[in-house]
Amino acid sequence: MGRIILENMRPKDIERRSFEIISSELGDTRLDPRNEAVIKRVIHTTADFDYVKNLCFSENAVENMRSAIINGASVVTDTQMARAGINKSSLARFGGEVFCFMSDEDVAKEAAKNGTTRAAASMDKAAELGGDIIFAIGNAPTALIRLYELIKEGRVSPKGIIAVPVGFVNVVEAKELILELDCPHIVARGRKGGSNVAAAVCNAILYSVE
Repeated sequence: MGRIILENMRPKDIERRSFEIISSELGDTRLDPRNEAVIKRVIHTTADFDYVKNLCFSENAVENMRSAIINGASVVTDTQMARAGINKSSLARFGGEVFCFMSDEDVAKEAAKNGTTRAAASMDKAAELGGDIIFAIGNAPTALIRLYELIKEGRVSPKGIIAVPVGFVNVVEAKELILELDCPHIVARGRKGGSNVAAAVCNAILYSVE
């Protein structure tokens, strides 16, 4: 077996080369320039070109979320993994924070009391935050369902929803609910998604601001 020779590259060079490969493999596929950075960063994160078709954007969704971030919006996620993956220092430059209430004791108590999931209960807590919020949901469809209910009840008015949970049970249906809303949204239709995808979408928008 021949010796494998790996090119010695710095992290920034690796990322740049990765995006070059993505652009090359997209070939003649035309992406909406407003959404291109988000789509390519999700592909970069997942190595999955299905997101070219799976990601659905409401009109001016990226621009609306960019404006919200510039004006100090915070991000609420449904997993600590997504929270860890979002560039918090970039968001902080504009006065925003990243929140995840899944591990909070009061959320666990409310979920047990009401017979719901922690993810759903965490949305109730997020609704009490005040201020401008972008929701980035990458794991729990019950979070999306509860968020949908809270919006319909007039208890929360998000500046944006990133709806990309992964899985099999209620995932597709929950995402379709978000597509009905008159609210800026980015939705990964179908079963695919994940906390890494939620973080990638957030970061793509953050980097476009910078």
